[in-house]
Amino acid sequence: MTFWERNQLRLAPFLFLAPAILIFLIYVIYPIFDSIWVSFHEWNGMDKEGTRGNGNPNWRWVGLNNYITLFTDDEEFYVSLFNNVRWLIFSLLAIPIGLMLALFVNQKILGMRYIKSLFYFPFVINAVVIGVIFTWFYNPKYGALAYVLGFFGIDPVPFLADENLATYGIIIASFFPGIAYTMILYITGLTGVSREMIEAGRIDGASGFTMLWNVVLPQLKPATLIAIVVTIVGALRSFDLIAVMTAGGPWGSSEVLAYKMYQESLFNYRMGYGAAIATILFLIMDIYIAWFLYRLFKNERSEK
Repeated sequence: MTFWERNQLRLAPFLFLAPAILIFLIYVIYPIFDSIWVSFHEWNGMDKEGTRGNGNPNWRWVGLNNYITLFTDDEEFYVSLFNNVRWLIFSLLAIPIGLMLALFVNQKILGMRYIKSLFYFPFVINAVVIGVIFTWFYNPKYGALAYVLGFFGIDPVPFLADENLATYGIIIASFFPGIAYTMILYITGLTGVSREMIEAGRIDGASGFTMLWNVVLPQLKPATLIAIVVTIVGALRSFDLIAVMTAGGPWGSSEVLAYKMYQESLFNYRMGYGAAIATILFLIMDIYIAWFLYRLFKNERSEK
């Protein structure tokens, strides 16, 4: 009997996974380590691949200098970091709102199927389109918001031109796809809610919020965990709406780490500095994901 015949069942899974693993290593793992390596250099990003060696004035080892500059001399970095924190906090509001909408559209009411499709709509639209629509909506002269405020005798508010309001205006725009996504997660979770437990709760006198908190929500825990992870990761890597609606303005007040990395790398020709920002963002996301997985495994063990 040959080696393949003896180990066919053991080797077959690895052979099927090999193409996916190879693609993952080339397009995900390698760029991560390459970016970290670039972050220790000063590089304008314009040289051809093969010229990054000794004697090249545009590819110079600087060690931790990019990180030192980032934390000591760059005030915009802290503005971007604080904006990421704001994104993180306010984006979590999409989860309870998505839950309420899921409970609403889960009702058996005539025409609810069409109402459901309206709530799904923001999820399937590209974020760039949502950004353009909200840019028109916020326009202080011709936007719908200006007309609504004018109806109540309130002067138009230039959301995207105000450095104190621009970030919040973009976060509100991000609610639409975020709420739609969490709503879909909860609708899927509601299909698995035990009817027997709901009937038992009714027999015990539970209703309304008591029923929701003690009977329904514990069964929606998997959907809630996924919603939290996706929302937080999405908040940390927010980029597209900012690029479309404000381009980081006014005066850099709406920049986040991902957009600052983009600006430094491609417009300021500081590829090493941009890679340092990317590495910091990567570490923040890694720390959160590691903490989340630890809590998840800990809860599973306690339940067993």
